[in-house]
Amino acid sequence: MRKSAAEPEKRSTVQAEGRCACGTVRFEIDVPAFWVWHDHSRATRRAAGSAYMTWVGTWRRRLRILDGDDAISRWRDEEAGATRSFCARCGTPLFLERQTSPKFIDVPRGLFATRTGREARYHIQLDQQADWIWTGAPLSPLKGYPGVMQERAGKKPGPRAARQSEARLATDPFDL
Repeated sequence: MRKSAAEPEKRSTVQAEGRCACGTVRFEIDVPAFWVWHDHSRATRRAAGSAYMTWVGTWRRRLRILDGDDAISRWRDEEAGATRSFCARCGTPLFLERQTSPKFIDVPRGLFATRTGREARYHIQLDQQADWIWTGAPLSPLKGYPGVMQERAGKKPGPRAARQSEARLATDPFDL
């Protein structure tokens, strides 16, 4: 991933720096990023361990590893047709390189402390969205637990929602 010394680096006037949780791997991208989106795919959910991952997409040539290049481990995700990189020391997901977009690289938005020049306005793979994700239902404070919010009790899901949930469980419970 590191550029060769002979190749000139193209820089914008502004960069956004990111790092893994332990700080071993540090990198920067030129701002603005190309785009930012929320990925609800099963493959990303498994890799991230969360309902979805917000990615910052940038041209590969606009990403520079500042430190920790030797601590980056890579794993080829055949199902997704992508290579996922992570910090070998702390396990933080770092980069997603899609086979279908070889000139781009995606970086988790949460690794940046500053703005990347784009807002997350897109959602992909909504058909694979987890059924347990919070979808904007009203929240209220949980009494006795400062800073904790809870969804208000509402109607129980109707028979159609129950059938859909049962159908998902019947296919592969690990895809939820």
